[in-house]
Amino acid sequence: MKEQITRIKRELIHKGTILDIYKDTMQLPDGNTEEWDFVSHRKGAAAVVAVRDDGKILMVRQYRPALERETLEIPAGSRDSVTEDTKVCAARELEEETGFRAEQISFLISLKTTVAFCDEFIDVYLARKLIKTKQHLDEAEEINVEAWDINDLCDLIYQGRIQDAKTVAALLAYKNAKNEDAGDYCPGRA
Repeated sequence: MKEQITRIKRELIHKGTILDIYKDTMQLPDGNTEEWDFVSHRKGAAAVVAVRDDGKILMVRQYRPALERETLEIPAGSRDSVTEDTKVCAARELEEETGFRAEQISFLISLKTTVAFCDEFIDVYLARKLIKTKQHLDEAEEINVEAWDINDLCDLIYQGRIQDAKTVAALLAYKNAKNEDAGDYCPGRA
């Protein structure tokens, strides 16, 4: 049986509002030790592919300081607590960010966003039968809502203009599910 890597020690370096950063001391199979970074996203998150009756997908455009630019993403956000159902979180984030609520929400895909150093997970849901309400943005948020065709969004993915991992995975999963429903397995791009 292959020898395993084991954690000897975990030291909290920074406790943030949504993330904790740790330094792990790891024992390698050859007996040496190394220090690895670990980021914990305690609560996890949820996201939603919101499809209007006309087939257009609601996307949110917002500034992301880590990239120093605006991004086009699916609506998403952190759970309010570690016990909050991700479906409840997805419904809340949909209404907060887009000003729509859904009469129908179903599970689409579950993601681990950055497995090399972070434990964040995001459950993604598909929302249909949307009803217009009102955006409920946090004080520091500025989000523009746009409606897009799935094929145009996939073109942006393959052009490298949409790079947000949750958005890429969710949109491709939705397109695949949509094609399977139509009897055509997602052929991808050459």
